[in-house]
Order: sequence, then structure tokens, then C-alpha cells
Amino acid sequence: MRNRLFLRLLAAFFVVILLSTATLDIFVRSAWERSLTDEITAELTQKTRLFALQYEHNQLPVETLVKEVAKFSAARGTVIDSTGKVLADSEANAAQMENHAGRPEFQAALKGGTGSDTRTSKTVGVDFLYVAVPAKGGAVRLAYPLAVLHQSTAVIRKNILWASVISCVLAMILAALMARSSTRRIENMAAFAGRIADRDFGGALRDPSRDELGLLASSLDRTAAMLQESFSELERNRTQLQTLLDSMQEAVIAISAEKRLLWANGAMRGLAPQTVREGIPLIEIIRDPALLEAVESSARSREAHNATTRALQQGSLFQVTVTPMASGGFVLVFHDVTETERVDKIRRDFIANVSHELRTPLTAVQGYAQTLNEQISDPKAKEYLEIIQKNSARMTRLTNDLLTLARVESGEQQLRLESAPASSLLQDAVESQATAARDQGLEVKIAESSDESVRCDSDAIQQVFGNLIENALKYGKAGGKVELGARANGEMVEFYVRDFGEGIPYEHHSRLFERFYRVDSARSRESGGTGLGLAIVKHIVQNHGGAVRVESELRHGATFFFTLPTAG
Repeated sequence: MRNRLFLRLLAAFFVVILLSTATLDIFVRSAWERSLTDEITAELTQKTRLFALQYEHNQLPVETLVKEVAKFSAARGTVIDSTGKVLADSEANAAQMENHAGRPEFQAALKGGTGSDTRTSKTVGVDFLYVAVPAKGGAVRLAYPLAVLHQSTAVIRKNILWASVISCVLAMILAALMARSSTRRIENMAAFAGRIADRDFGGALRDPSRDELGLLASSLDRTAAMLQESFSELERNRTQLQTLLDSMQEAVIAISAEKRLLWANGAMRGLAPQTVREGIPLIEIIRDPALLEAVESSARSREAHNATTRALQQGSLFQVTVTPMASGGFVLVFHDVTETERVDKIRRDFIANVSHELRTPLTAVQGYAQTLNEQISDPKAKEYLEIIQKNSARMTRLTNDLLTLARVESGEQQLRLESAPASSLLQDAVESQATAARDQGLEVKIAESSDESVRCDSDAIQQVFGNLIENALKYGKAGGKVELGARANGEMVEFYVRDFGEGIPYEHHSRLFERFYRVDSARSRESGGTGLGLAIVKHIVQNHGGAVRVESELRHGATFFFTLPTAG
């Protein structure tokens, strides 16, 4: 590893130095060539203009003048008339030279300017830099051989190449030393990071440099110290958590996303000794489809779900809360509700038995009171008999509601689940309560409907509507109407019954569905209520897999909502 890192750094330095040297060579040489060419062009232009002046004041033969100018200017001289014919040339026979009317520099000179061009001479076969200026009867031209420029460029290129090679070698030596130093520091950091990964926090880098690697080393030292403190804190918290969980009466287990055991507290190990083995599947601990389905539902929705199971310990009933963890696993808390369930069953049985036994004497009291009321004429006696009839009727309603609630809570009331359109349920509820509403001068109407179908027991749901509408008629008279509605809400359909009466204070909302709870006890007794209607509503809806809630404000009426699952 060390050699690979060193060679990579060295190769990177070499590439950077090589590219820098090549770039410098190209730009310096190009700049120098442009500078030299511009300098030669400027100097040749001055000489050509001097040549033009000499030609205009010349007393010598043209051939002689051209050769003298060429000698002193170190350039080839040419005189051309306005038609492009060469009159004299310092290096060739003018008579044998072709017409120069098409030469770029000659055309520029004829227009009164200074023309220049670079090309290979067709006469002598050498590269020249041509400069022409206007003169008497045509133009004069000097041509500088580019071979001199090429030779100077070659010398400069050679010097630059040697300088580049020497610089590259020196730079590579320096880069090798720097790479070796950096490599060793990086190796020390890698070894230190490896020790941290193995939870070995002994020692520190303590790099005194203030460059980037030095700052990185300081950061690693601080990170190691923080990790050491964090691991210590985590270990303390884990010990405390384990102690806390082991001291709980509830059994607790954690399972992974793959439904395998991660850990269990002492209470769970006492109930299921196999939980001492980490990694076993949940199905080997508890074989309960309802519990496994709750875990799957929690995995899908990432929310807590509840289930009941008798599979953990024979003769015991547990309420299980499944809560998803951020890591993808789950925490299962088992609440032993065996005793609570037993007491609750005794209570339900007691209420059911007492209510059943009371029905017969209450019926007899009502019958005898009614018979006596029909046979006597004493007004005072009739008043007493009517009070007896009223209260016996109220006790009969109370016993009937208690029996209904007991059957609903215990599950004895078997639901005949069928698909029913939401609109049909609303229409049946309106028709069944139309007479009672007219008697009280109120209107019951459908404000909103849905085409969805729900899976329910229609008779039980009509009982729900009956209780809710009856309450709305009793307490919402001031509004003059009662509205019913239904709307789709995902995989559920939400129904509601709304009145426009005085409303219910917010502090009562959380207890409205408790048995015997009344917002106004005196008014409830006066209206003949038993305080069990909303409790019956809650349990019927929950048995269908739905939920109930209320929304209300004072002087703005009350709306009771309940949901039912769709038939699809």
C-alpha cells in the first residue's frame, strides 16, 4: 500500500510538472517567434521605405541600385512596375521572372499602403518574408529569408528543452521528497484510523504541522477523543437501559427488520426461555398470526400497532404493542391483561345477568302500574302510578342498553358482514328517523353522499345511526335540522351526523364515549337518556374495524364521525 500511494503521488507530480513544462515551452516559444517575426517585419518595412526613397532619387542603373540595397539590408531586393513586371531583382534575372501583379504585397503597395506576405519563392525556392511599398512607377520590395528565423527558433527551442529537462529532474527530486513525507504522514493517519475502528483509542498522532495534513491529524485526534467518550457514554446508557428493562414487569423484546430476535429483557426470558438465544426468528418465539400481521402492518405504515395473543403463555392473555425502530427493526412490549380481562368478563357477565333478571320484575311493575292506572280514578294515585310507569320505563331502557352493550363488548353479538352502498345506509337512516324528527319539528337530510360500498352489518350500523340521530334530535333542536353524510377517505368511508345546536365544550370530548358519561346529567335524565348510547356506538364501530370521534364548539353544533372499511 505504501509503495502504491507513493508511486501515485509521484506520478501525479510528474504529470503536473510535465504538463507545466510543455505548456511553458509552447507558450514561450510561440511568443518569442511572434516577437521576432514582428521585429523583423518592422525593421524590413523601414528598410523597404528607405529603398523606395533611394529608388525615387536614384542616378544609378536600376540593377546596380537593387544589388547595393540588397547588400546593405541583407535582404533580396526587387523593383516592379505598375503592371507587375519585374524591372530588376538582386538574386534573379528580371527578364525571366514571371509577372508579379497577383502578389498580395504588390497589390497592397499599388493601393498606397504597405503590403507583406510570407511564402516560398517560385524563383529561388526559399521561404521569404516579403514587404512592398509604393514607389515611382510601381513598387519596391524587400524579401527576408526565413531560414535565419528558423535557425534562431531552433536554437531557442533547444535551450528551452534543456532548461525544461533540468527543471523537470530537479522538480521530480523535490516532488519525491515531498511525496515520501506526505505518504508517511498519511500512513500514520490510516493506521490510527484503523485502531479507532477497532475501538483502540490509545495514543494520538500529535502532528505539529499546520498544513492540511496537520489539521487532518488534529481532527482525527479530536475525533478519537470524542468517540472514546461517546462509546463510554453509550456503554453506560446500555447498561442503564438493560437494568431498566430487566426491572420492568412487562416483557419486552427487540427484533430486526428480518424478524429475528435482537435482545429480550428478564421478564421475557422468564416467559419464553428460548429468547436467550439471539437471532432466532420471531415465529419460533410466538406462533400467532394476529401478532405477525401486526408486525407486518407496522413495517408497512411505520406506525405503532396493537394485537392480543394467548400464544406466549398458556392461560394468559397479553396486549402487545408493536413499535417500529429507526434502524428498521421493532420493539414489542407485552402487557399481561389476563387479570384485567377476567375482571372485565366478570363485570360484563354481572351486568348482563342483573339486567336480564331485572327485565322480568320491571315488566311486571310496568304492567301492574298500567292496569291500576286504568282502574282507579283518584287523581293523586294516578300521579303516583304515572311516576312509577315513567321510571320503570327508564329502567327498562337502561337494562336493554346494558344488555346490548354487554353483548357488543363481549363479542356475543355476531356481525353479518356484507357489502352495502354508503348511500343506501344513509337513506335507510333518514327514513327510520323521519317520524321522530317530524314529531320534534326537525328535518333530517343527507348533505353529502358517496358511491363507495362498505363491509358492515347493516342492522348494527342502523343502530349506530339511530343512537347518533336520537342524540342530535335531543340536543340540537335549536338548529332546526340534522345532516347526515359520507365521504371516501382512502381505504375507509367516513360517515357523520351533524346537528346545529348548542354544541359540546371541548373538555368533555375525550370522555363522551364512556358508559354513563353525561355532559348535562339533569338534562339527560329529563330527556330519558341512559348514558350508554355513545358507548354502544363506539364498540359497534370498533367491531367493524373503524373508529369514532367528535368535533364540536359551543354555539356551533356538534358533528359525530365514524369510519367503516370499504368493501373492496
